[in-house]
Order: sequence, then structure tokens, then C-alpha cells
Amino acid sequence: MKAVNSVFEKSSKSIDQCPKSKLPEYAIIGRSNVGKSSLINSLVNNKKIAKTSSTPGKTILINHFKINESFYLVDLPGYGYATLSKKIKEDIKKTHKSYFKLRKQLLYTFLLIDIRHDLQKIDIEFMEFLNDNLCPFVIIFTKSDKLKSDQIGNQINNLRKQLSDYWDELPESYVSSSKDKSGIDDIFNFIEDSIKEYQI
Repeated sequence: MKAVNSVFEKSSKSIDQCPKSKLPEYAIIGRSNVGKSSLINSLVNNKKIAKTSSTPGKTILINHFKINESFYLVDLPGYGYATLSKKIKEDIKKTHKSYFKLRKQLLYTFLLIDIRHDLQKIDIEFMEFLNDNLCPFVIIFTKSDKLKSDQIGNQINNLRKQLSDYWDELPESYVSSSKDKSGIDDIFNFIEDSIKEYQI
């Protein structure tokens, strides 16, 4: 699968403003500066469709991108932003709770982890939140171009070991880079295969 046709459809402040379409959705979420917008731009092969920023917490809305008229990539507000106001943090939590609890179109969540860093407590807490809400997720390790090839394997083993402290069966994962496009085809293959199991 390739992104032949991609379009930014809308930004929503709350779940009731989201598209009414029954197309399956793949949510994209992660910590500050993990590369959410860059990954979306790489997936759709359009450097401008999702705005990137070095300012943490830029995405505070639910952004829907329609791909090939067959599914949505959904850019959600990230978590773990220390610099945001208390009110914005609470608003983001409410958005997460309503989306992950109520959005029936959600098929999988792509949880992004910067491959260069160890897992943080907040990453594990968010995985547990997804699990408690019966939301299947896939881990995408981003920014692999920042490491040498031999470092990538060692770090993946390290991160998997950390995950094994919390999960008997490890979540599916992919290694990606928005710079050299590694892992993009694997993610699309996953989307193509998983859409076949979608029902609403």
C-alpha cells in the first residue's frame, strides 16, 4: 500500500466534532518531540500536510487526515508536556479519555517512542491506559537515523527488555525514520493487513 491520495480533513476540539465517517482510524500519539507530525508527513509523502514544530505541545486538537479514501490517520495531542499550563494538560487528558473510550472507528493506535531514549514511566502508564480501554496498540520507534546501525539493534533489545517487565506478550513494533523513510513500508503493510479485520 502507498498513500496515493491524502488530505487534511479537519481539526476537532472534541470527539463530537470528529468526522462522522465510518472509515477505520489509526491514532498517532507519543511524548514531546517524538516526531508525530514528521511520521505523518513521511507516511503520506507530503512534507507539509502535518505542521511540525520544535515547540512541545503544538498539537492540542484532534487532526484527521484521510488517506486513499479508505482510512484516517489521526494526530492526537501528545502526553507528558511539562511546559503546558495545568488547564491545557487537563483538556488534553479529557480529549484522550473521550477519544479512546468512545471512538468506535479506532482500529489501532501507533504509540511513538524515540529510539534513543529509555522508556519513561509516562509511556508505560499510557500503554496501560490503552490496554485498560481495550485499545490495541503498536509501538513505533522513531528517529532511527540518529543512531548507527549496530546501535539500533542494541537499543531495540534494551527497550524490549524494559517492556517485558510489564507485558508477557510484547506489543508489535516497528523501527522508523522520517528522514530516510525506513520502516514506512512496514507500517503501511500493517495498515493494509489490519484493515481487512475492520468492522463497525
